[in-house]
Amino acid sequence: MISVIIPAYNEEENIVRCLRSLTRQTLPREEYEIIVVDGNSRDRTRELAEPYADQVLIQTSKKVGGARNDGILTARGSLIATTDADCVCPPTWLSTIRQGFTGSDVVQMYGPVDPIEEGLNYRLSLGAINLLSSGGYHTGILYYTLGCNTAFRKDAFIDAGMYRCIDAGDDLEIALRMKQFGRVLWSREMRVGFSMRRYRQFGTLKSLYEWLYIVAHGGETDKFSYSRREYK
Repeated sequence: MISVIIPAYNEEENIVRCLRSLTRQTLPREEYEIIVVDGNSRDRTRELAEPYADQVLIQTSKKVGGARNDGILTARGSLIATTDADCVCPPTWLSTIRQGFTGSDVVQMYGPVDPIEEGLNYRLSLGAINLLSSGGYHTGILYYTLGCNTAFRKDAFIDAGMYRCIDAGDDLEIALRMKQFGRVLWSREMRVGFSMRRYRQFGTLKSLYEWLYIVAHGGETDKFSYSRREYK
C-alpha cells in the first residue's frame, strides 16, 4: 500500500485536476490511498476533494510540513508519497515509486519536476532546478528534494523525526536526517507536473530570493510572508 499525502489550502481551482491525475495511475486503485489534508480552506476545496480522496482531514499541525505530518500519521501505507494540490502526477508516478523501493535499503526517493504551463522561461527555470537536483545527488553534495515529488518508507520517516514545521525548506532538510536510516534515491523517471502560478504572480526572481532567504535563516523569518500568501 502506498499512501499519497496532499496538503491543500484554498485550492478549489486546482485540487480536482491533481486528484484526477492520481485516480488514473497504472497502479491498481486498491493498492494506494489518497489523503488530502486541508488547512481550514474558506473555499470548496474539501467538498471537491471528497469524491476522489479516501480521507479528507482538517490540518491540526502548523505549516505545510505539519500538514504532511498529519496525513502521514493517519496513513495505512508502508510507503508514503507526497505531492501538492496544484501538481499533476503522470500515470506511472506511483508504479515508479514502488519500483524504486524494491531495494530494502532505500528510505527516500525523489525526482525532477516539469512545468504545467507553456513557456520557454518556465522550462529553463525548472531545467536549472532539475540540474541542481541531479547534480547534487550524483556528487553527494546536496539532496534537493521537493515536497511536491518525494516518497518515504514510513517507518524510517517517523524514526527520523518527520517534517519540521517551518516556513520553507522543510522538504530539503528532511533528506539530511533520512540518509542516516538508509539510502536516498534520485530517479529521473519519477516526475510530476509543477504549477508555475506562484512565479507568474510574484515573479520568479523575487519568489526564489524569498525562498532562499528563509532557508538560509533556518526556515523561519518574519521578513516575508512566503508561506502565508494566498496564491490565486
